[in-house]
Amino acid sequence: KGRELLAAGKIALLVVAGGQGTRLGFDGPKGTYPICPVTGKTLFQYFAEEIGRFAEKYGHVLHWYIMTSELNDRATRAFFKSHDYFSLPADSVHFFTQGTMPAIGYDGQLLLGAEDSLALSPNGHGGTLLALKKSGALDEMKRLGVEYISYFQVDNPLVPMADVLFLGLHCLEGARMSARMLPKTNAFEKLGNFCMSEGRLHIIEYSDMPDELAQKKNADGELAFLAGSPAMHVISRDFIEELTADGKLNLPWHRADKKVPFLNAAGEIVKPEEPNAVKLESFIFDALPLASKTMILEGCRAEHFAPTKNKTGVDSAESCRELMCARDARRLELAGIKVPRKADGSPDCIVEISPALVCDDADAVRLTRKPYPAPKAGEKVYYA
Repeated sequence: KGRELLAAGKIALLVVAGGQGTRLGFDGPKGTYPICPVTGKTLFQYFAEEIGRFAEKYGHVLHWYIMTSELNDRATRAFFKSHDYFSLPADSVHFFTQGTMPAIGYDGQLLLGAEDSLALSPNGHGGTLLALKKSGALDEMKRLGVEYISYFQVDNPLVPMADVLFLGLHCLEGARMSARMLPKTNAFEKLGNFCMSEGRLHIIEYSDMPDELAQKKNADGELAFLAGSPAMHVISRDFIEELTADGKLNLPWHRADKKVPFLNAAGEIVKPEEPNAVKLESFIFDALPLASKTMILEGCRAEHFAPTKNKTGVDSAESCRELMCARDARRLELAGIKVPRKADGSPDCIVEISPALVCDDADAVRLTRKPYPAPKAGEKVYYA
């Protein structure tokens, strides 16, 4: 069923890309960060090449919606234009901007960002749904025949953006909003927590989860709240239309304490070293309990999840590249190409397969069509 939907143009892809690469030590939109382990391709280029291959594979253009923020919208559009949209049809790449909310000082007053404006910040990924409506993107999707939206975040290059199983099950189950799930590695992993309340599916953000509940265990010793959300969803277009019909969307606000630069009474910009204000954000998963039918599909962490949040350490550019290399090494082996491995089983080489050549495991057979060389120990090899 998922293949049918892709071949019929019923699927659009939506990436949330409003963030900057600040935590990566990078000046620019996070999507323009160079992530690939051999070529150094950016996140945006990697996704674009993968989308191009999916379009080729299923014989239909895949429309790609990119949600930017006021902070990086201009730079993101310019990046795509300067790279000729990475060979995608320009009219298949759509940009829209998320909304903003004013920052509130600890004295309860709104902060100024300049003499003539408030200190504003993006309103969270929950703002995606209303931004789709207000920008006209939702109406455009309807005109294009799009019925389902595959939603993901820009910092995870392993995301299975056009997974035929996930898409097909969402449709066949009659779900309005679906979510992928990964078992958490520990009680405090920074993933949302799936739970049921009054017969409805909810996700509790890790920062809102009481420690006692996060650590709670079942009789078998397993975490009671084991199911984590990696922020991958399939959403029916008409469900978003219903939620935003009157031009409003009543999702709850979540508090985040942040360091917010502001204009003081002397007219000087102050850059605080400690949190000084509250930012209010909405989360897209708070739409789940509003859906009459939901579906959860468990994913494979090694295949699907390589978040790029920090420069080094956990969920870093470093760990992401290792996971990308490991996934591509497995795909080489699926095609019968021998990969040298270390004693711990990890690849003893750095390999990268172009997503324009192989966009999923089933595509690995394409590596058998010409005599690609096996990588040698310690080598860096790019397959395209």
